[in-house]
Amino acid sequence: MLIRKSNYKISSPELRLCPPPDRPEYAFIGRSNVGKSSLINMLSGRKHLAKVSGTPGKTQLINHYEMESTERAGGPLTRWYLVDLPGYGYAKVAQQKRTVWGTMIRDYLTGRQNLQQVFVLIDSRHTPQKIDLEFIQNLDQAAIPFTLLFTKADKEKPAVVQRHEAAFLQELLTFRQFLPRTIITSAEKNMGRDEVLDLISAMNKAYYEAV
Repeated sequence: MLIRKSNYKISSPELRLCPPPDRPEYAFIGRSNVGKSSLINMLSGRKHLAKVSGTPGKTQLINHYEMESTERAGGPLTRWYLVDLPGYGYAKVAQQKRTVWGTMIRDYLTGRQNLQQVFVLIDSRHTPQKIDLEFIQNLDQAAIPFTLLFTKADKEKPAVVQRHEAAFLQELLTFRQFLPRTIITSAEKNMGRDEVLDLISAMNKAYYEAV
């Protein structure tokens, strides 16, 4: 996939204010400070498409980005949305705001009819975290398709990353029969970019063939 255009579209405080669901859509979410903005910028090929902040909890709305891509130079354009969702699990945010965020995210994930896939970001530097596992269990219960992206792989030795990935997948087997697709990523090293974009490309094709 070749990204031809990536622009900020709109930030919405609730599902009903999101853009019309007229194209395939892919949401990115993870624990606060997991490197989501950096990964979105890597995928788009633009350094400042999503604002990178050193302060967790900055993303507070449903952020839509308009994307246009082609499969080859000179090929036809495919239009789709990339969505940046608020991070979960940031303790310094007031409980009332966390509740509002939780409702907004749940409504979006269960009610957005053109949502093709949720990319759940997991920090590869850490052993399995309860909050990540609980979020994935909620996706399972709502039958929402997802892919795991293990981030910041450049910050640890490959053997450590592989060990943490294996441990996380082992935890998933305690409540689901089949393992999800996983991709190891690093925004610093451009690692995993082609795999994520190839997956989106295949889903875009399936979406437009079905409409």
